[in-house]
Amino acid sequence: MAASLQTPNDPPEQSALSVSQLTARIKGLVEESFPDVWVAGEVSNFSRPQSGHCYFTLKDDKAQIRSVIWRGAAAKLAFPMTDGLQLVCHGRLDVYAPRGSYQLVVDQAHPQGVGALELALRQLREKLAREGLFDADRKRQLPPFPRRIGFVTSPTGAAIRDFLEVLRRRWAGIQIFVIPVRVQGDSAAAEIAAGIAAANKIKPPLDVLVVGRGGGSLEDLWAFNEEVVVRAVATSRIPTVSAVGHEIDVSLSDLAADVRALTPSEAAERVVPAAVEVTARLTHFGERLHASVRRQVAQQQEAITSLAARRPFAHPHAPIEDRARALDELDARARRAVQAIHHDHQHRIATLAGKLESLSPLAVLGRGYSVTQDKKTGQVIRSAAELKVGQEIVTRFAQGETSSIVQTT
Repeated sequence: MAASLQTPNDPPEQSALSVSQLTARIKGLVEESFPDVWVAGEVSNFSRPQSGHCYFTLKDDKAQIRSVIWRGAAAKLAFPMTDGLQLVCHGRLDVYAPRGSYQLVVDQAHPQGVGALELALRQLREKLAREGLFDADRKRQLPPFPRRIGFVTSPTGAAIRDFLEVLRRRWAGIQIFVIPVRVQGDSAAAEIAAGIAAANKIKPPLDVLVVGRGGGSLEDLWAFNEEVVVRAVATSRIPTVSAVGHEIDVSLSDLAADVRALTPSEAAERVVPAAVEVTARLTHFGERLHASVRRQVAQQQEAITSLAARRPFAHPHAPIEDRARALDELDARARRAVQAIHHDHQHRIATLAGKLESLSPLAVLGRGYSVTQDKKTGQVIRSAAELKVGQEIVTRFAQGETSSIVQTT
C-alpha cells in the first residue's frame, strides 16, 4: 500500500503530458475559443520580407501580441503598414507550437480613427507631392481648337455618352478615339495606366487626352487614386484632362492632370469651344475690324484731302510756272546785260577807231600825203638816202598806188 502512495516529488510519468501534447491542447483550446476576434492596438517591429508576409507586434500600454498578415491578405491592404500606426485588426488566434507562442493571424486591418482608403490616399498624396508630380509649373495649356481627342474610359458607361453628346452640341469635325478600359475593380488601375500609354502611341499624335468616368463612391473611384494611374497621367506627353465624376473630393489623378474637370460633360466643355460662342466672337472681331478699317480709311481720306489742299497738289504747275517766270526774268536781265556790254564795247571800239583813224597813215594820205615802200620788202622809205638806183618802189596814195624805179637820188 505504501508503494502506491504518490507524493508531489514523485510525478506520475505514465499520466504526464508531453510538451507537444500540452501545446496541442492549448492550441486547440485557443483556436477554438478565438476563431474570430477584433483587436485594436499600435503597430511596432513591422517587417515585410521578400515572401510578402507582414510580421509585426500589436501592442497597447500594458500588453502586446505578435501578429502576422499572410501575403494574400497583405496584397489587399489599401494603405502602407508602418510602425506607430493605430490599427483595428480582424483575425484569429493561432498557437505556434515550435516556439510555444501564440499570435494573431490578421485577415483584415483598418487604421483606427480614419478609413483605410483615406489614409492611403493621404500618404500617397504626400509622397507624390514631394516628387513634384502636382506642381503647377508642370501644367500645360490645352490647344484652343483640338482635332483629335482621346478618352480613356469604359466604352459602356454614361461618361462617354455624356462627353460625346456635349462635344456634338459644341463643335463638329473632331476625331474621337475611345480607349476602352475598366474603371472600377482590382485590375482597373493597371488597365487605365495601359490605356494612357496606348493613347500616347497613337499616330498622328492626339491633341488632348481625357481620362475619367462617371460618379461613384470613394471606393468606386479609387482606381484614379492608384499610384500607377497618377504617374501615367503625370508623364503623359499629351495634354491631359482628368474627368472623374465627383465634385467634392479631388482624386490624385485630378492633381496630376494638366486640367481638372468636375464631370465628363465639363471635360467636353473644357476641351472644345462652343461653336456659337466662337461665331459670336468672330462676328464681334469682324465688326471691330470693319470699324477699325473704316476709321483708318476715314483718317487716310482726311489726310489725303488735307494734302490735296496744299499748294503743290492744288497747283502742281505753279512751281514750274514760277521757275519759268524767273527764267524769263533772268533771260531779260542777261539780254540787257549783253546789250549793255555790246554798247559799251561798241563805244570803246568807236573811240579806239577814232584814235586809230587819227593815227592811221591812210588818214594822212587823205590829206594829200603818200607812203613809199620797198616793193619787195614792204619797208617804208622814210628818207631818200634809203633809196638805191634801180630799186623798185611802190607809192601809196589815199586812193590807189603806183610803182616806179629809182633812177637817181
